Amino acid sequence: MRLAIRDARDRANVTQPQVAEAMEWSLSKVIRIENGDVSIAPNDLRPLLTFLKVKDRTTINELLELTKIARKRPRGEWYQKPGVKEHMTSAMLRLVEFEAEAVEIRYYQVYYMPGPLQVPAYTSANLANFDENDILPDTRRLRAEARERRREVVLARLGNGLSIYALLDESVLRRPIGGPEVFLEQLQDLHDLMAAEKIKLRVLRFDSGYTVTNNATFDLLTLESGKEGERNEVLYVETGLQDEIVDDRSVHRYHDRFDKIWNAAATEDETLDFIADRVKALEEQLRATS
Repeated sequence: MRLAIRDARDRANVTQPQVAEAMEWSLSKVIRIENGDVSIAPNDLRPLLTFLKVKDRTTINELLELTKIARKRPRGEWYQKPGVKEHMTSAMLRLVEFEAEAVEIRYYQVYYMPGPLQVPAYTSANLANFDENDILPDTRRLRAEARERRREVVLARLGNGLSIYALLDESVLRRPIGGPEVFLEQLQDLHDLMAAEKIKLRVLRFDSGYTVTNNATFDLLTLESGKEGERNEVLYVETGLQDEIVDDRSVHRYHDRFDKIWNAAATEDETLDFIADRVKALEEQLRATS
């Protein structure tokens, strides 16, 4: 919704101050609507679309319906509550909202499992690797709980308006974060999701010959379709020390890059077999040490 409004304003070659003046709104209201901080009422959206010269009836009806859905969603979600939001970055808060609206999510990871695909024990072990000077204990605990909540929301939407495509470097499926028992639980969960055809996942094998770049990891979220089938996408990038949401036109390059690597990776069937082999190896390792 917010991106569709901003794109309509860009196509109309109108600035935010001009919108504020024409609609008799404060500039801060325009900014907050386009940032996704507040929803827009249908009675405000109609004259705004008229001002921005959006005339396609189908597009108008779709945006009005999205506005109604957004306003039905209760405010004061768990991630906005005091004691929680202070421990999350602004980019994380926006990511949570986008995950609840996305129709497709593409994960590309070379270090660890994508957040919503992590089982709780794996999440806790992964966050424990951060120095206390980087993430305080309370923040670590709250972020672990937040990741579990995100997982619940994302998995509940699979097959109900959301598709997931995960692309993992082979190192992710070999790095036993949390130790053999925790990692076994994580791989079994991943295997079950794939076997049930709830997610599509491919592994980029070491012998693929594909070069992994330094800025390799990202979450790419596809929202409602734009005009004439244009992709409406946002990107979440995290380096460990900082994170950000990118929602400009450069995002499309990441989609193209994802597709290129996806085609170079092992197929879903080959990946499922690879994970099954890793599960078997870990089970044998645990039996040998018990």
